[in-house]
Amino acid sequence: MANNAGAAGGGALYGLGIFGAWVWFWQQADGFWWYLWAIVQGIFWPAFMVYDVFKALGS
Repeated sequence: MANNAGAAGGGALYGLGIFGAWVWFWQQADGFWWYLWAIVQGIFWPAFMVYDVFKALGS
């Protein structure tokens, strides 16, 4: 029997991050397409964050 407790905790933390990102990006949106983009950003926020960090380190 496998122990998946760590995976469940990570998924819950990622889920909270998605909701937090949706709130943040939704407040910044102004118009239909910006709201749609806010939903996409909320789902993929870790990728955007890592990209921005690498871009800042490379400059």
